[in-house]
Amino acid sequence: MAQEVCGLKAQLREKEEEIAALKNKLAQLEKSRAASVELHHRVMPLTPLTGKAALSNEDIMRYSRQLLLPELGVQGQLNLSKTSVLIVGCGGLGCPLAQYLAAAGVGRLGLLDYDEVELSNLHRQVLHGEENQGQAKALSAASAVQRLNSTVECIPYHLQLSPENALQLIQQYDIVADCSDNVPTRYLVNDACVLSGKPLVSASALRMEGQLTVYNYHGGPCYRCLYPVPPPPETVTNCSDGGVLGVVPGIMGCFQALEVLKIASGQGSSCGQQLVMFDAQDARFRLIRLRPKQASCAVCGENPSVTRLVDYEAFCGSAATDKCRKLNLLSKEQRITVQDYKSIMDSAEPHLLLDVRPLVEVDICHLPSSLNIPLSSLEERKREHLQLLRERVSQLKHQMAGDCQPPVYVICKQGNDSQKAVQILEKMSGSEVDRVTVKDICGGLTAWARGIDRTFPQY
Repeated sequence: MAQEVCGLKAQLREKEEEIAALKNKLAQLEKSRAASVELHHRVMPLTPLTGKAALSNEDIMRYSRQLLLPELGVQGQLNLSKTSVLIVGCGGLGCPLAQYLAAAGVGRLGLLDYDEVELSNLHRQVLHGEENQGQAKALSAASAVQRLNSTVECIPYHLQLSPENALQLIQQYDIVADCSDNVPTRYLVNDACVLSGKPLVSASALRMEGQLTVYNYHGGPCYRCLYPVPPPPETVTNCSDGGVLGVVPGIMGCFQALEVLKIASGQGSSCGQQLVMFDAQDARFRLIRLRPKQASCAVCGENPSVTRLVDYEAFCGSAATDKCRKLNLLSKEQRITVQDYKSIMDSAEPHLLLDVRPLVEVDICHLPSSLNIPLSSLEERKREHLQLLRERVSQLKHQMAGDCQPPVYVICKQGNDSQKAVQILEKMSGSEVDRVTVKDICGGLTAWARGIDRTFPQY
């Protein structure tokens, strides 16, 4: 009898433990559902963020490892809880930045991005997963952040920052982090921060290098103080054009998080008049002292000429996007479509197909029978490549009847470098090489993959 009673009690304890586990799971699911985020397609007024008067037991356990730091402590943690941060761009920089700010307990995160998740994002934009392809990046990032720390308020904005909405948005946040990848947005965010009196933590990453600066902070310079005139559009390279090793924006995004947390907690940042440069190849950091705030600056100087937000795409001469830019350097007569070139291939007309991409891209994919001479070699007039070009043009001329000009068709990834190459080859025609007829293939290999051969790789 006693043995039976003990057995029943043991079964009862097991059931009670199962019930407790189910209750806990239900509570977590309800908490997750309650913390679900709503995607914003326009700027809305926000209620003021109220900080915590004291840390709860759960807060103390969650943040215990950083609470032990004398530089942070309880007061620093309370300061974080009442700070709002706007992250402009939820890509390679914005993902680690948002992740660590949420983990550290920042009170409110605004996550702004007008793009959707693509497969090519995933090697560096670590808040997004394969299942998020096609989803708004802002919503994908916010959902991931909420899973990490549901006590942080996340506001995802699926919209493009513009002169019409930037001030209204930025004025509602304490700190702004620029994680964009284009020049017009950098000027727009800078000017809006100066006009709103907000510190700006800005970073960039390209190939194997990264940079970070804190602008408009404690009397330091703004972005325009250092770069009063935007660079020519053709000299600007982004990740879509130049590539980037995924860990590099990860490192720079973490650096942004560090500076934001120092400012938000009350420690302050030492990067207000310094440029942090990271060389991933040599695993080396360098600090460059920046010139101070300029009295002649157009936006933060003594007599500013920029007192409202302007058309930054017109000012910079380029689009506010991190996508591959499209140049239009040639006339219609100097270009052919991929469909036209396919007809030339099918009819076996004698011609030379010149691929002007760097060798590293040609190794990824290329059209058969193409000759690779990088654009840089044409620009620099490299002897071995010019000789190779002369030989191929001469061979082509011998194949063709009569005194004609051999046709040369130039291709690259997107149809930008190929246009530059056409201009160079036209100058070389009849002097540095035999006289040729040169045309660009519009849209390059990307257009070929989309319009001619769906099995051709895209990158």
